[in-house]
Amino acid sequence: MDASPIGVMDSGIGGLSVVEQVNALMPSEDIIYYADTLNFPYGSKSREEVQELACQAADWLLDRGAKIIVVACNTASSAALATLRNRFSAPFVGMVPAIKPASAATRSGKVGVIATKGTVQGQVLADLVAQFATGVDVFTRECPLLAELVEQGEVKSSRVHTLLHQYLDPLIAQGIDYLVLGCTHYSFLRPAIEEIVGPKVSVVDAALPVARQVQRVLTERDLLSARQKPGSLTCHATGDSRGFLEMARRLCPGLCPKGATV
Repeated sequence: MDASPIGVMDSGIGGLSVVEQVNALMPSEDIIYYADTLNFPYGSKSREEVQELACQAADWLLDRGAKIIVVACNTASSAALATLRNRFSAPFVGMVPAIKPASAATRSGKVGVIATKGTVQGQVLADLVAQFATGVDVFTRECPLLAELVEQGEVKSSRVHTLLHQYLDPLIAQGIDYLVLGCTHYSFLRPAIEEIVGPKVSVVDAALPVARQVQRVLTERDLLSARQKPGSLTCHATGDSRGFLEMARRLCPGLCPKGATV
């Protein structure tokens, strides 16, 4: 079982930011990445739709021997993680916005969160704020179109900068000193985001903590690969797989040439 791959699912390319961290921590692990580009984006879909799509993705990954599945999508984690754990016996690791560390570290007592509609309006974010942000003002912003632009490879365009100012300027005006990235796609916009918010605002996401949790679960279950050679990355997109891989190579040049296939 230790030679079986790690499965990772997302609605598109955003989850590769998590794959980068998983690969850095566990370079000998094979990874199968499932990008549901045919149904992208998830953020505007109903909870029931996302649950069904997430279960289809899990079925696909488990049929290919995944020993653990990372739900590398905040929207899918919010809507479907409990359903996935109830339906399947395999271990699942999900994404939640990094409210806890941001709230613990803030000096101004003001934290911003940018995410999709599905995450901002979901119960998971509300529960995180209630549990970990007592005494902290948490300002949320829905960011339509950002994930779509990243999916098209736009991370530095004037259109991206215009949208980022539209979403971020009101948060900056509130006096936030921490900004939580609540969508895995936004990790590819981090340089542009940091340029806009400036050095007084710390930007955080959950990619590394999630990778560490994957490592902990595999260690506890004695499922870590014992191989010494680097693992492979196989990408599957429900839409245009080759187009997806070309975009992945643009956004993750250090990751995708490492034996990545479609």
